[in-house]
Amino acid sequence: MYSVRTPDNRVDGAFSHRRLNAPELSESSGWASLDLDRAGGGNCRLGGITASNNRATHLIICIPNVLTADELDTVRRELGSASFIDGASTAGWSAREVKKNLQVTHDTQSQAKLQKIVYDGFLRNAMLQAAVLPSAVTPALFNRYDLGMEYGPHVDAPVMGGMGSAVRSDVAITVFLTDPKTYAGGELIVDANGMECAFKLDAGSAIAYPANSLHRVAAVTQGARYAAVIWVQSQVRDASKRELLWDLQNAKRNIFGREGKSATFDAISKSHANLMRMWADV
Repeated sequence: MYSVRTPDNRVDGAFSHRRLNAPELSESSGWASLDLDRAGGGNCRLGGITASNNRATHLIICIPNVLTADELDTVRRELGSASFIDGASTAGWSAREVKKNLQVTHDTQSQAKLQKIVYDGFLRNAMLQAAVLPSAVTPALFNRYDLGMEYGPHVDAPVMGGMGSAVRSDVAITVFLTDPKTYAGGELIVDANGMECAFKLDAGSAIAYPANSLHRVAAVTQGARYAAVIWVQSQVRDASKRELLWDLQNAKRNIFGREGKSATFDAISKSHANLMRMWADV
């Protein structure tokens, strides 16, 4: 489920990280392209999604089946017996004022098992790899929103971790872990320069969005919402450049699907590769 809303008027966050090799894109990983309706002063395109208006572009990618059914079962079992702490403990000084959720206790065997499942799902998903172009990723945080819990408007911390383990948070990724039919409220709402996009995805699906965006989680009014969140440092820091590379990647695949390895495909591939050489921060 997603929706787009025109504006309402609407800052910090928490670790060790993993450095990643340049991704190998697997043709067997799903590659979808869906369209969203236009609304307000901009549009959302799900195929990702590109949410934009006249002032800026926000590449927002929604991807199904990042986690398998077996992985989801394992995650739910682990979360069912996990211990939780106040989520405000990992928020910056201002975000603590609006962060009302619970998080899995740090440095436990259960948390390490859960983090590996999410990390493996992230690495094997070709669409996520192509969209965010990761060079480093934080360990996953697992949160729970019970009745009445919410996370008010905030911007994620620009750098996470300490000396020797710092990750610049270019992209935030939320993996939904709960069947959306079992809870009410709890939408992730991303503000794309005054246009709100609200997301409530199927369990196992993920959304990648700019970590520099104002965003919030709406209050849960029934049931409980579980999710995992990771932050990614991209090889390409500039979000507008990442969007151009994403569009070229999709154009390559569309052309290849129609024409095979044609001269047009080769020209687009050359441009994509050379722009990546120009912009990659490695």
